[in-house]
Amino acid sequence: MGKLYIIKAGTTFPETAKKYGDFEDWTLKGLGLDPGHVSIVHAQQGEHLPLVHECSGVIVTGSHDMVSDELAWSERIADWIPELIDAQVPFLGICYGHQLLAKAIGGQVGYHPGGEEIGTVSIDLLPDCATDPLFQKLPSRFQAQVTHEQTVLSLPANAIRLAANAFEDCHAFRIGECAWGVQFHPEYDADIMRSYIEADAAELKALGQNVTELCNHVRETPEAASLLLRFSEIVQLSR
Repeated sequence: MGKLYIIKAGTTFPETAKKYGDFEDWTLKGLGLDPGHVSIVHAQQGEHLPLVHECSGVIVTGSHDMVSDELAWSERIADWIPELIDAQVPFLGICYGHQLLAKAIGGQVGYHPGGEEIGTVSIDLLPDCATDPLFQKLPSRFQAQVTHEQTVLSLPANAIRLAANAFEDCHAFRIGECAWGVQFHPEYDADIMRSYIEADAAELKALGQNVTELCNHVRETPEAASLLLRFSEIVQLSR
């Protein structure tokens, strides 16, 4: 029986990590699994990716790098993803992982023409969520934490778009039966989100954003967070 692998595509800000941990810690907590059932691969540091048959499920985390830079370690993940899809290994790409999934199957990724989306935002489900195994139990509109400058500019024809809002046309999609990408961050809580806003404060102010207002608007997002637990259930059911 394979393990669930968290493919660590980057690391958070040093001050955020000191207070709250890193991407893999937040993701593992949201999955609700014993750490012994999960393996972490530090892909950005060059660790080898597991063989497909070793995986009961895969999550690719966020990153401060950009998919469009086509870094060598990132391209290795992109080349590996279609193998997972063909083998029907449950897959979840978060933010960077979402964009990398789209790129791996022929989509286009680049900078969002509207700039950066950051903070707690509302996201709307699209009609195909009614029968989607991961999204079908969510309310038609839910709150989620976001921070991204790049986006999926175009999806391949076989992708099913699942969620969007006024800023972001593709906040979630599915490929095949069990591979999902989410542009938002189900692993973030309110403290982590505020930490990101504060870390980006100088840049946000330079772009005319009201940092105090962004921080004050941050809320906990339990509906978005529930996706990690649901994905964990899907992985266990697929074993």
